[in-house]
Amino acid sequence: MTFSASIKTTLLPKRLAIKLTAKGENYVQQGHPWVFSESIVKFNADAKSGDLAIIFGKRKNGMIGIGLYDAESPIRIKMIYNEGKPTQIDAIFFLRNIENAYQKRLPLLKTETTSYRLLFGENDGFPSLIADVYNSVLVVKLYSEIWLPYLNTILESLVHVSGCKTVVIRLSRGLQQSSSHQLKDGEVVYGTLENEVVEFVEHGVKFSANVIKGHKTGYFLDHRENRRQVGLLSKNKTVLDVFSYAGGFSVHALANGAKEVSSLDISSQALEIAVQNGTLNTYSGKHITLAGDAFKILEQLISEGKRFDVVVIDPPSFAKQQSEILLAKKKYAQLARLGEKLTAREGLLVLASCSSRVTARAFYDINEQTLISTKRSFSVEQKTQHDIDHPVGFPEGSYLKTGYYRFQD
Repeated sequence: MTFSASIKTTLLPKRLAIKLTAKGENYVQQGHPWVFSESIVKFNADAKSGDLAIIFGKRKNGMIGIGLYDAESPIRIKMIYNEGKPTQIDAIFFLRNIENAYQKRLPLLKTETTSYRLLFGENDGFPSLIADVYNSVLVVKLYSEIWLPYLNTILESLVHVSGCKTVVIRLSRGLQQSSSHQLKDGEVVYGTLENEVVEFVEHGVKFSANVIKGHKTGYFLDHRENRRQVGLLSKNKTVLDVFSYAGGFSVHALANGAKEVSSLDISSQALEIAVQNGTLNTYSGKHITLAGDAFKILEQLISEGKRFDVVVIDPPSFAKQQSEILLAKKKYAQLARLGEKLTAREGLLVLASCSSRVTARAFYDINEQTLISTKRSFSVEQKTQHDIDHPVGFPEGSYLKTGYYRFQD
């Protein structure tokens, strides 16, 4: 298996002997994948990103875990192994972890679906690395230099397990600016890519993703099950999809017989993709696009007296740092209020959050308190979190939450 020349195979990471504070040691033993710089008591002065950090406990000086050293991040060690008994970090180790991840996705792959997340970062033992499959194209997104020494080995295993014919590398902004590698964002490092827009199927509904220029790896796979459910609930209904991006909810609704779907997003380009995704499927309903600031357009629709049978509001993360949590909560409450005003009698309001810093409990409380204050009678039909290919292995790994609220009047 031959990869692009930009994938180096000659890097030999060092082994670092690491000792932690009692608190840091406790976190590692509890299975937490992050070790912050302030938790490190002793380490090699010449440590480089990608070096193997062997963590030794205070008791009996035995090994308690292995991580990858990250010189560029306050999360200085990203854990890849914490079973406490000696192991070899080699090609077999990574292949075994990738095969384990693949096994978790098998129930999804037995449905009419050809897109899935094969590796979900820390949650699958690969911190700062994402691997998404779109049909026969594997898109690997790197967020840290820690994986550069191991990239050739990991890509071989990913291709072997997934059966993909093409591999595209995507890089975080930080890695795009790094001089420690020859990789380019959007580079095809294995196989050939006839078209940067790749078609795939999600529960029988056709979509496409731009794997070279699209956001993240080209598409958002985490909401797949919610999109399927909203589609099934949209037959003969009018639907409003707010923050629609490439039209995930909109296209499922149209493909499942919605009467009329309005996709609202600030990006005209994203809305064009939503329309294109819609046309990949057979549908008879009307597809309307609304470009602009969601909050302003929702206010405008309310003033026009518009109502929809199904309203889906799935905003981007409002709290990317601790200081933004309070404002994020206010925005969620505002969206719940606006959504309620636009939801018809006996209609369904679907509210989602991808802000990991706002807990599921806080988010659901905000929604319910806001809806109670409107004096409309409603029931909570269900609360959902990640789809099967986004397993949660530690508290911070859980970010997606969605509430379904059915109005009785």
